[in-house]
Amino acid sequence: MRAVLLRGHGGYDQLEYREDVPVPAPATGEVLVQVLAAGVNNTDVNTRIGWYSKSVSSDTDAAARSQGAAADDGGWTGTAFAFPRIQGADACGRIVAVGKGVEPHRIGERIIVDPVLRPADGTLANVSYLGADRDGAFAEFVAVPSINAHRIDSTLSDVELAALPCSYSAAENMIDRAQVTDDETVLITGASGGVGTAAVQLAVRRGARVIAVAQLAKARDLEAMGARRVLAREADLVAELGRESVDVVIDVVGGNSFPVLLDVLKRGGRYAVAGAIAGPIVELDLRTLYLKDLRLLGCTVTPRAVFENLVRYVEHGEIRPLVSAKYPLREIAAAQAAFLKKAHTGKIVLLP
Repeated sequence: MRAVLLRGHGGYDQLEYREDVPVPAPATGEVLVQVLAAGVNNTDVNTRIGWYSKSVSSDTDAAARSQGAAADDGGWTGTAFAFPRIQGADACGRIVAVGKGVEPHRIGERIIVDPVLRPADGTLANVSYLGADRDGAFAEFVAVPSINAHRIDSTLSDVELAALPCSYSAAENMIDRAQVTDDETVLITGASGGVGTAAVQLAVRRGARVIAVAQLAKARDLEAMGARRVLAREADLVAELGRESVDVVIDVVGGNSFPVLLDVLKRGGRYAVAGAIAGPIVELDLRTLYLKDLRLLGCTVTPRAVFENLVRYVEHGEIRPLVSAKYPLREIAAAQAAFLKKAHTGKIVLLP
């Protein structure tokens, strides 16, 4: 089958497109999925360049320009990453075969894959991730646990559905963990990216007033999704919004803007984070944290119900992923280069 193998940490030269990779066989309890579309995510780039290593303190762009470095803690769990690996956390496709213990009637189902592989004991310590701990969707076929392959009934295209799993589950997880309710004001950073556009839609779905932080050139797209206001990335948030003006911050940016995000939170406000594209090392004044009774929420592992809810939202027509571009799988380097330019709104998708 066609697939892209990540051979090691480094530049685009570590992405090897091949047409002779064996088709995986579904194990007991698994299904074999023909991948019809696969989304591109920050985690793909971060893993390739070894950004998850504690030795890296720069933003994603700077780390990518340096071509990454070998690291014994370069995996997303802080351990060594196993190479070669077929990456890709986002998959939309059809089930073409089933392993032992899976009902044959599942063959032919149109599905999207929940990329979070949860152990039976429910512990966070043993969670794994599609495209990181096992081969993922940057291939013509991928084997996944049957429980992670969610049947979906939707008129959306394969490309649109492939934009959903990683970004939308990350966004919904942050929004759910932060307990966003109607009539609350939610500030969303990186609002024009995959997770950001998902967060805008999902917060609006709950009735929240959304303030989006993004390039102003993308304001029209974000307003069409329901954002009440769009602020430039370089804006002075305290001057624009006032101190203690928002109930919740949904952040995927981090970096130098972190202290200001806490300044604009109301007392008792909630801050949820699932990314740090502007840099992982931030300045935290503990007095701000405890004197304002803030809650800081790190969000990675999504409960199964979060993904199940996303499927329901799509089937009911409540959300619609935004795709800016699609590339053939063999052009994965060009797709990641476009992704890193951040000129797009929404997602970039690969076609195996």
